[in-house]
Amino acid sequence: MPANDLLIQLADGAFHSGEALATQYGVSRTAIWKQVASLEKLGLEVKRVRGQGYQIEGGLDLLSEPAIRAGLDGDARTLLAQIDIHQSIDSTNAELRRQGAAPSGASVCLAESQSAGRGRRGRSWVSPFASSIYLSVGWRFQGGAEVLEGLSLAIGVLVCDALEDLGVQKLSLKWPNDVYLDGRKLAGILVEMSGDFCGPCDVVIGVGINVQLPEVMADKIEQPWSDLRSVADGSFTRSLLAAKLLNRILPALAVYEKAGFVRWRDRWQSLDAFAGRPVIVDNNGQRIAGKAQGVDERGALLLGTSSGVQRIHGGEVSLRLQEAAS
Repeated sequence: MPANDLLIQLADGAFHSGEALATQYGVSRTAIWKQVASLEKLGLEVKRVRGQGYQIEGGLDLLSEPAIRAGLDGDARTLLAQIDIHQSIDSTNAELRRQGAAPSGASVCLAESQSAGRGRRGRSWVSPFASSIYLSVGWRFQGGAEVLEGLSLAIGVLVCDALEDLGVQKLSLKWPNDVYLDGRKLAGILVEMSGDFCGPCDVVIGVGINVQLPEVMADKIEQPWSDLRSVADGSFTRSLLAAKLLNRILPALAVYEKAGFVRWRDRWQSLDAFAGRPVIVDNNGQRIAGKAQGVDERGALLLGTSSGVQRIHGGEVSLRLQEAAS
């Protein structure tokens, strides 16, 4: 009996007796008990009540490949080469980097949980089971890395657009790769590239979105954060959210080499969380104070300083408000 079968059964949030489950799957009650223990190793809390059985209180919103495919628009469906959903994995980005990009179209990897989820600058990404979106898209560009400047910023715009498609409001962007909900971090983007600077280049785009984080995770996150629970209230599934993301991201990747970031620049500026505010940029230990003045046509941060406007490019750079840094 695969543990995934039991997981799907318990995802409804109801009690299921061990005896009934054993009969249904043709195994012993001890086998059911062992499968429940394996689910608990994933970080799930399974209640055991004598006379009632096993329950995952509140149920789970599990990812479904058929539901994701059903939510895809025609363009995204055509561009999708493959999609894999894992119960648990080290990192969806790492998995696609191991696989390599498909010769044409997009390779997509999702997971219910990650054991080694990553953000920018080597930070860990808290990845509890069935509580968030952990999605990576692999794509092969022919024009080389130099034509991909600003890609992470464009993806931020597309994530906001996908969320707005589902009615989420009060979204903003922090340069270069964070999505905020009402001033708190909701999502992060990690773009990793390999290949020729001027030739074929494989890109993996990771998107992590907090959907309904368990309260016990709060102490593990080092900055003010938000999730969709307070604004979505179960109005859409994680599978539908994944489909909306792919509907926005895949067509954009198909035109990005020709369009470049400039196509999304105005939209990014309209979502800029720090526009016109005093900020401090930490660039490999060098701190520069100034006023955020948006981004240029290639996605570089425009920082107004006493010596003029400086262009700050990505890499090992962090940005914060001056009052938060004091």
